[in-house]
Amino acid sequence: MTDGLGRVKSIVTAVWLGQHSAMKTVLNIILLTSVLAACGPLSLYYRAGVPVARMQTDQTNCEVKALRDAPVANQIRQRPPIFFPGRQVCTSAGACYYEPGYWIDGGVYTVDVNADLRGRVLGQCMAAKGYQPVNIPPCPTYVASKIPAAQTQTLPQLTQTSCVIKNQDGSWQIVNRE
Repeated sequence: MTDGLGRVKSIVTAVWLGQHSAMKTVLNIILLTSVLAACGPLSLYYRAGVPVARMQTDQTNCEVKALRDAPVANQIRQRPPIFFPGRQVCTSAGACYYEPGYWIDGGVYTVDVNADLRGRVLGQCMAAKGYQPVNIPPCPTYVASKIPAAQTQTLPQLTQTSCVIKNQDGSWQIVNRE
């Protein structure tokens, strides 16, 4: 195709560049989210004195129950289209013309309408087993550097000074900072 009056190539190139930059933005957001997740608090179901393996088994059993009681129920939805009105364009020679308006598709997305219910069923199941949801803040760097790398095997008694060290392998260690 040519770059004549229709300027087809420039339209295709502009759209492609927009998708390319959008992909970069999505990748940057994913990278930033994963980095921040490593720095954020540890959210887990907690009951003092319970082995971590037992807590994880109880949570898995409750997740299976929640999935059975509130199965995934995806609905496909569509955002409304967006209209961009035309505009008048004038050249330096004073000749003016109108560019027509155009519509952009709003996009289609999927929603699991049972996700909130499934979360409540999971929370009730874990509460029935004596657990409560907690968020344990990350340990400051000076604390984490003094503690030898290890993995929490049994959930300790939490205090105001409790914090978590997240290990490279995805495990974690709950400690009390001094």
